[in-house]
Amino acid sequence: MGPFDFFLPGRRLAKQLTQLDQLSDPLLVDVRTREEFRSGHLPGAINLPLDQLGAVPLPKGRPVFVYCHSGARSAQACSTLRAMGCQASNLGGLAGYRGPLE
Repeated sequence: MGPFDFFLPGRRLAKQLTQLDQLSDPLLVDVRTREEFRSGHLPGAINLPLDQLGAVPLPKGRPVFVYCHSGARSAQACSTLRAMGCQASNLGGLAGYRGPLE
C-alpha cells in the first residue's frame, strides 16, 4: 500500500482484488443491503447483509473477504466473522472504485 492509498480507497480496493485472483477459492462477501447489492456489486460476490451475518454459516477454512460502501460495515462484519471462527479480511468500500461491477 502506498502513502496516498488512504486518500484513494477505490484504487486500494482494485489492488486488493488483483491480489485475490492469486488465492485459491476466496469467498467475496458484500455486506450492504439487498438494494445496494442489486445496484451493482463486485463480480463473484455474494450478498450477506450485515444484520443477517450470524444467520448464515460460512466456511471456516476458506478465506472470506468482506466489503461494503465505505468500509465501516465491512469492518464490523470482519469482527463478527472472526468471532465465529472465520478467516475474514476487510477489503473496505466501493466508494471511489472504478472497476467492473455486476
